[in-house]
Amino acid sequence: MTQSIVDCLATIDEQAAVAGESTNPSLSSPAIGNPISHCQILRMSKCQQKYRLEELLQGSRVYVAPPAPKPAKSPEYIALMAKLRREEDARAYERMINPPLPLETFKDRYPNSARSFAAANKPTSDADIGDDDVTYNEIHRQVMLLLNFLVSIAGVAATLWVLGRWWSLPARLLLTMGGSILVAIAEVAVYGGYVWRMGEGKRKENSRPERKEIVQTWVVGKEEKTQNEEVEAVLVPEKKDASDTQLKKRTGKGNQAD
Repeated sequence: MTQSIVDCLATIDEQAAVAGESTNPSLSSPAIGNPISHCQILRMSKCQQKYRLEELLQGSRVYVAPPAPKPAKSPEYIALMAKLRREEDARAYERMINPPLPLETFKDRYPNSARSFAAANKPTSDADIGDDDVTYNEIHRQVMLLLNFLVSIAGVAATLWVLGRWWSLPARLLLTMGGSILVAIAEVAVYGGYVWRMGEGKRKENSRPERKEIVQTWVVGKEEKTQNEEVEAVLVPEKKDASDTQLKKRTGKGNQAD
């Protein structure tokens, strides 16, 4: 209730405002802050001419009833809660005097697994590292190509917009959009032709037969064989007066035997 509602109730018949549903709040002792239903306020505004409906509602707010008191706890509920607390205290004391074993994780069992995996999978050559430079160059080329497309389209659109400044707005928009679309189609066509020609050139290069020519030949160990032939030993003919048991000595060419 507001001050205007309290003053209005003092000037009208209480029965006229109370008439209605029995669930409405009582208006026997009006005071500021007491609850009142909206239908009672409507009936009050119709029963008198001094206060209008907006004057009665000015300063009012939605009434929120206080929460109902909590029901009293039964003896069975109190006994059950006491039993559960005792059991929980017993379990906590048991965990304190006999702590459970900590769970063994994979890292605890194999502390050097990560280092061993890194060492086993360490790249052995530059080819194993990857083609980061090639990927970066390809991305850079594509980004620059996209920027070139956008700059070309924006430049043509701005030029056509300036050239058609004496035309009407719909005509300028149509001219600008048409020119931009044509430039975009031309850019895509040129790039598609470039990619097609590059693919054709690569295909022709791969289909061309490979010719191999012998530029130089050499024989391994030829010089060593020549030197061995120069020092090859020969057998000295035996003397006529020598016996069969006489020792013979082999010497090289040009040397004498004893």
